[in-house]
Parts: sequence; structure tokens; C-alpha cells
Amino acid sequence: MPETPAVVVTDPVVVTRVGGLYEQATGGLGRTFPVLVDSTLLGNTLAAWLVAFAVTAVALLALMVVRGVVLARAKKMSTQQHKPLGDLLLKLVLKTSVLIVAAVAIRVGAQGLALAAPVAKGVNLAIIALIGMQAAIWATVVVDWSLVRFFRARGNLADGDAERQVKASLAAVRFIVLLVVYVIIVIVAMDNVGVNVMGMVAGLGLGGIAIALAVQKILGDVFGSLSITLDKPFEVGDFIIVGEQKGTVEEIGIKTTRIRALSGEQLIFGNSDLLSSRIQNYKRMRERRAVMKFGVVYGTPPAALAAIAALVRAIVEGQGKTRFERSHFASFGDTSLNFEAVYWMLDPDYNLYMDTQQAINLELMTRLDQMGVGFAFPTQTVHIASMPPAATPELTYRDGGDPGRPIVVNA
Repeated sequence: MPETPAVVVTDPVVVTRVGGLYEQATGGLGRTFPVLVDSTLLGNTLAAWLVAFAVTAVALLALMVVRGVVLARAKKMSTQQHKPLGDLLLKLVLKTSVLIVAAVAIRVGAQGLALAAPVAKGVNLAIIALIGMQAAIWATVVVDWSLVRFFRARGNLADGDAERQVKASLAAVRFIVLLVVYVIIVIVAMDNVGVNVMGMVAGLGLGGIAIALAVQKILGDVFGSLSITLDKPFEVGDFIIVGEQKGTVEEIGIKTTRIRALSGEQLIFGNSDLLSSRIQNYKRMRERRAVMKFGVVYGTPPAALAAIAALVRAIVEGQGKTRFERSHFASFGDTSLNFEAVYWMLDPDYNLYMDTQQAINLELMTRLDQMGVGFAFPTQTVHIASMPPAATPELTYRDGGDPGRPIVVNA
């Protein structure tokens, strides 16, 4: 019977024990069915192949049972007091590919086979690649879960809101963290297959400097996204004004930020350009200051002018969610006596502000009409102090002064 060394496991103690178990199973099967020992396939007896397949099947079944038990436990935990940890465990189990489970089972089953060096190396490479991909998937789940927890803790956000924040505001952080994790996974995987990773890391360091110099603008936008994420001058859903452009933030990406303008089109800003501009964030407005100006006609009595200022105060204070500041007869205009009033909306909602201003305007018009005071509008009155006397025309009658004849006017 040929030797059956393990080509994947490197621990000598494990190799010895596994090899002994396989030899016992293969020997027992060979004594029962001698033909399985006499026939070989790829350097291994049929008995060894049957034992390997049997071990693979048992391992696969055991791993699937364990996966099912862990899945049920995670679902139970996610509905109890350990909900956060249960949610993470549930996501990890759901993101565990059946392919990686099968790869682990095959690796266990292959321990009793004597494989040729190229075949053994290929199996090793395939299994390491699958493990690396699965590790990357798990890392993504853990990073996303951690960021969601971070956002919920800081902003008291619901799950859906926190996930949207992760996809938008933390896109740069997520990208950088996952990039580091993936690079580590790739380096570990390559080191396990015998690649000299130290020289590669040194080469990547020099190449990284050259690439960084070549893509300074892109890196500026990437770090601008990181700055937006950490400093939070605005968030997704905020209404902002940048220069002459205004709109609602829809997405904060790694390179650009996208804003939906009031007129419907999408505005796209580079993150570095956006941070170098002055930004007005109206979403963080706690109160809205309103200034109203109007004019009444000249000739309004002084007593009525004094009453108008008090009238405006009463009207403003009669509205909901307002705080009156001042109301004055402010100035003499060219065609009107000008008033200025200032009040604060305690709710920054723009629609509420416009509804309140409309109610104030209508009430003011009604009350001024009752007082007999009219609103002024641009007019001009021309006063003529004096004019030179008009010249008297000289009348000349035709035909000797006959009044019945036509008159000749000599002006």
C-alpha cells in the first residue's frame, strides 16, 4: 500500500495522526474488498480515494450542520438582549459561502491522498484563494457593521438611516479600511503559497510614491471625502448653498459630492473644490430671521404712523411659532413713508415661514384698510411755481377790418 502523506497540513503530529487513521480505514476497506487495493488512480488506490470522498462528505455534512446551528443561534440572539452581536453573527453566517465550506471539507478529505507536487500546489492555491475571498467578505461585513454601530451611537439614527450614512458619508472611510484589509489578506495569501512578499512590499512602497505624485488631484478629492466624513460640514439630506449653486445633498462619494438642485438637475462637485468654497448649510438652521419692509402714502397722520408700528407687533405675535424683535417707522422714502419689522421663525421650515408671512401680509392689509391708510406705490407729483405770461397774438382783419373776413394771426 502506498504511503498517504498529507500535502496540506504541515504539523508533523497532525500528519502522523491523520495518516494513521487513513491507513487504518484504507487497510480495512482493502481487506474487505481486495480489488480496491489492487487498482490505483493518480498514484492512489481506489480504497484511498473512497476514504477521501467519504471523509469529505462527512466533513461537509458536519460543517453544514454547524452552519445551520450557528445560524439558528444567531437569529435567536438577534431578537433578544444581545441583538447587536446577534445581528453581526447572523450577517457573517449568511455571508459564509457554501463554496468555502466545501473547500474546507475537501481539504480535510485530501489529507489521506498522496498527490503529485503540481496537483498539491494547485489545490493549495485554490483553497487559499477561496479562504482569502471569504475573509474579504467577512471583513466587509464587520467593517460595515462597525460603521453602522458608530453612526447610530453618535446620531441616534435608525438602522436604515445609519446604513445610508455608511453608503454615503463614510464611503471614503469604508474604502480605505477595506483596502487595507484586502491588501493584508492578499499579502498573507501570497506568503502562504511561497511568494517573497517583502520584496513586493518594498516595490509597492516606491511605486506608491510615484502613483501618488501622478494622481494628486484624485487623492485630494479622496482625502476631501474623508474630511467631509470626519468634520461633517454637511450630510446627506442637507440643503446647502455653494457660491451661486444650491440644492439638497444626495450622495457623498469618494471623489465627488452630488447635489440635487431646486430646478431638478444634479450638480456634481469635486470634494476638494467643495471644501475650498464657502458653504451655507440651511439644514442646520435652528431659527429663521425674517425682515419685512413696506411703505405707506405721504399724508398719513403721525398718530397713525405710531399705531402702525404697534399694529405690526400685534399681528406678528398673533402668529404661531414666531418671536417678535422690532417694528419701526424707518425712513422717509421718495414716494413713501417706510416701515421695517423683524421677527424670528422658531421653526426653520421654509414652507411654514412663507405661510406665516402670507398670513401677516393679509392681516396687515386688512387692518390698514380699516384705518384708512393706503400702501404707497411709486408716483411723481410735479408742482409748477411760476410760468412766464403767454404772448398775446396780434389780430389783423382782411379787407379793411371787416369782422366777417378771415383773421390773419401775427404771433
